[in-house]
Amino acid sequence: METIKNIDIYELGSQEEKSSPWSSTILILKLTSSNGNTGFGEAPTTLMTLPVKESMKEVARFFQDKNYFNIEKNLRSYYRDAFYVTKSIEETAALSAFEIASWDLIGKDLGSPVYNLLGGQFNDKIRAYANGWYSDCVKPDDFVEKAKKLVKNGYTAFKFDPFGNNYDKISHEGLSKAVNIVSAMRSELGNNIDLLIECHGRFSTRYAIKVGEALDEFDPLFIEEPVHPELESGLYEFKKYVNTPVALGERLLNKEDFARYISNGLVDIIQPDITNSKGILEAKKIGAIADSFGTPVAFHNAFGPVQTAATLNVDYTLSNFLIQESFEASWPEWKKNLFSGYNINNGHFELSGKPGLGITVNEKLLEESRIDGMEPIGIDPPWVVSGTYKN
Repeated sequence: METIKNIDIYELGSQEEKSSPWSSTILILKLTSSNGNTGFGEAPTTLMTLPVKESMKEVARFFQDKNYFNIEKNLRSYYRDAFYVTKSIEETAALSAFEIASWDLIGKDLGSPVYNLLGGQFNDKIRAYANGWYSDCVKPDDFVEKAKKLVKNGYTAFKFDPFGNNYDKISHEGLSKAVNIVSAMRSELGNNIDLLIECHGRFSTRYAIKVGEALDEFDPLFIEEPVHPELESGLYEFKKYVNTPVALGERLLNKEDFARYISNGLVDIIQPDITNSKGILEAKKIGAIADSFGTPVAFHNAFGPVQTAATLNVDYTLSNFLIQESFEASWPEWKKNLFSGYNINNGHFELSGKPGLGITVNEKLLEESRIDGMEPIGIDPPWVVSGTYKN
């Protein structure tokens, strides 16, 4: 029986993170098994780097010396003792890292990519949409100019937040500016490009409806988190008046959360985050629940390369896969080079097909990129793309 012998937690980062300040730090987990194989996981940060890192240390006590093939059993042993795990993203993030790293070990032990252990490849191509590309974009021409550069690289879908510094409410001027940005993107890029509207959960219901109604005419693929995340009931009202499909899920922590939203008709496209909703196996279960309601899956993916690799392994297997978020084009060099094993060619992801998650670490860069502390706080909220929270 192979077991987990060594557990190493790496906090990594730099001051180079321009597009996504929420992931200026990332947390990487390295598990070493009794047979000498290594498996990698990742946990999200978003202004909670140190709390998540401490939770990883707590979870480590439950995984140390355990048989990493027993994923369900190991997760359940923690669930039994952890009183607040259903509401604690720090705990589910930590659990997710260990779960993902366990799959990486399992795949390496068996000589198989993880996706072959989850039912095999259903999708040959994983279409990516670009995010993080619009740093410092304020005017419509700013957005269009940057998007066109990525169109030349093969991207056919773009997510962006056109709402400036409007929060909770949106002014007449703010709504006009947002409409002008989305209108310019549609008219300049054409109807063959998908536009995905990011609201970041910033609006109360009344103002979310105003935004959704104003942007319907531009036929977005979806509008993401249109209302504050605690206002579940506001989604009922929103969907009465707005035709654009609603997408959400990065703040939901388990399959039960998703089952409630899907079965109650609150969401049209789900966006689980593999690094905060208990990992790969839970992602498969969430995907199956969604499939039973005819709901597509577009995983949230805004942190680092281990998250991307883990997510792609699930994407390959889902019959209800829609599209995959990608920040890679906007990453600083250290993050791009930290792991190898997947690429984006002509706007589509490709995995290496190597055992486990399919990625190989740059050990030197892993050590050189270590930091300690919380993400910096800037003028803008850390959840927006840099330079966009302006009048």
